[in-house]
Amino acid sequence: MRRLQNFVGGAYHDAEDGPLVPLIDPSTGEAFAEAPLSGAVDVDHAVGVAAKAFAEWRRTTPSERSLALIRIADALEARAEDLVQAECENTGKPFQLTMDEEIPPMVDQIRFFAGAARHLQGLAAAEYMTGHTSYIRREPIGVCGAVTPWNYPMMMAVWKFAPALAAGNTMVLKPSDTTPVTALLMAEIMAEHLPPGVFNVVCGDRDTGRALVEHESPAMVSVTGSVRAGMEVAAAAAPTLKRVHLELGGKAPVIVFDDADPDAAAEGIAGAGFFNAGQDCTAATRVLAGPKVHEALLSSLVVQAEGTTVGGIDNADADYGPLNNAVQLERVRGFLERTPAHATVATGGSQVGDRGYCFAPTVVAGLRQEDEMIQSEVFGPVITVQEFYNEAEALEWANGVQYGLASSVWTRDHGRAMRMARDLDFGWVWINTHIPLVAEMPHGGFKRSGYGKDLSMYGFEDYTRVKHVMSNIEE
Repeated sequence: MRRLQNFVGGAYHDAEDGPLVPLIDPSTGEAFAEAPLSGAVDVDHAVGVAAKAFAEWRRTTPSERSLALIRIADALEARAEDLVQAECENTGKPFQLTMDEEIPPMVDQIRFFAGAARHLQGLAAAEYMTGHTSYIRREPIGVCGAVTPWNYPMMMAVWKFAPALAAGNTMVLKPSDTTPVTALLMAEIMAEHLPPGVFNVVCGDRDTGRALVEHESPAMVSVTGSVRAGMEVAAAAAPTLKRVHLELGGKAPVIVFDDADPDAAAEGIAGAGFFNAGQDCTAATRVLAGPKVHEALLSSLVVQAEGTTVGGIDNADADYGPLNNAVQLERVRGFLERTPAHATVATGGSQVGDRGYCFAPTVVAGLRQEDEMIQSEVFGPVITVQEFYNEAEALEWANGVQYGLASSVWTRDHGRAMRMARDLDFGWVWINTHIPLVAEMPHGGFKRSGYGKDLSMYGFEDYTRVKHVMSNIEE
């Protein structure tokens, strides 16, 4: 069985503190490697190495950082098969689907931030006060701590390190304790193009992440995870007044009005709801349907679900893979077991196979706004369908959850689409589609979905600080 190590200062190192734990292939339920649960000593060492590297990396020019990221993008693209093989073994995802859907956007996002490094923004230097010239310096923050989740281990690592390094920061990244493999492989590949210590990976669990957040030295921590985790991070970062960037849970409303094509909408919703086994904070899993389209849309969603294939790394025809771990399987199963009597599981609702953590594509109808499955993030391949009666009710129900990450509106009425886009309390609104993203546009939410933006120049700016310099030019 493979034994993983931390990657710090450009090389692999055994953890000095903490036990080794098995890593499980979710498609089989069997262990394939073991990884350290690093302790505070290991975090302190990594942060110290990153701080030392920052002293030099911050002095590099934007063009030098841009070139390093371009070379990293090229290197990761060249090693795509190795990365995807590792990702699929660690997550159970279907191989070709992961190759097609994750590698191209990851590489593109790194190249975007390579360009962003050379486009720092600020007010023009000028005499805003007579006899004094002012200008803006946009500087790196320092050492950035990052904690990534298990649903997209590779891509979420990119969303953290690409803007941070482009801005001149260094990073210590702690991947999820169940999915550290590709973060380590990326660090190894990146080490050929970065000075030692610029990007470091420390394996561990919740306690390891807490040690990173509470450490005195990092100036910023960026976390993608649950609402509970975000609250704990914000509290832990408060004593040192760290900058905190949080991308947390979601419960995306998918509002389908009566003038929408139910079959076309169902196809798009199913693709965006079942993708990655619904383990996506923006997943299209909470459908609100108008009274005239409700029955046709529900029927079409059932057809879509029953035509969706579930499988692991070796199933070339699979539309999605297993849930990430046994705890998540039990969580999803628990939601279905607690389905209230007034609701109906129209299809699915159970585990698939006798090993691993695959769960059937599921559609649930008849739920009410206050029901658990509407108010809480399931994070599984479960689409719920509610019937609304007018635009005001659709908007009220859509906004009536604690989350504010993503949403979509399906209608042929342009004015209605624009009204809904204005009034939906979510950081992202899609119209007649759901889930596409581009590097140039921001990803981030409102309310308990967190704050700060990933991707785009807005995300890049989150990893910089602004300094005003004023000079007396009369002396």
